[in-house]
Amino acid sequence: MARRLRPVGLDFIENAPTRLVFTARTTAGPEAVYRALAEDVEGWPRWFGAVTLARPTHGGAGREVRLVGGTRFKETIMATDPERRYAYRVDETNAPAIRALLEEWLLTPADPCSGTLVRWTFAVDAPAPIRLALIAARPALGQSFRSAVRALDARLTAHRPRPAGQ
Repeated sequence: MARRLRPVGLDFIENAPTRLVFTARTTAGPEAVYRALAEDVEGWPRWFGAVTLARPTHGGAGREVRLVGGTRFKETIMATDPERRYAYRVDETNAPAIRALLEEWLLTPADPCSGTLVRWTFAVDAPAPIRLALIAARPALGQSFRSAVRALDARLTAHRPRPAGQ
């Protein structure tokens, strides 16, 4: 059964009771990574193994996401800063006990030529037992994130145009 969560603003990323932050690097540049995150929402299941369905809603102002195991989210896009940041708030979910949830993807050029440092922040408010469970699940969430970023990078690299003469 879906439940409405407490609406939060972007400041929740900094002041949530529980914040899990993960980083990974791609060889693809921020423009390509941003496009995959924010513009090709329906492509998420092709690179993020935990995602079984992702689609834009409300003319691109929201998303519907389903995960392996049946967890569902209805989200509002909170920030779309091309090549820099993509953030969304969960408004409704069937996940138990969560009161508020906001995720942010920050993209930073890794060097002058190419590559992106990707930072994913998972900010949540939930009762103490759920917060402790999330902290205990941190290694698995981190592994899922790193695997997703590797798969995304492989996908973006495979679709990168080759220079003339190669």
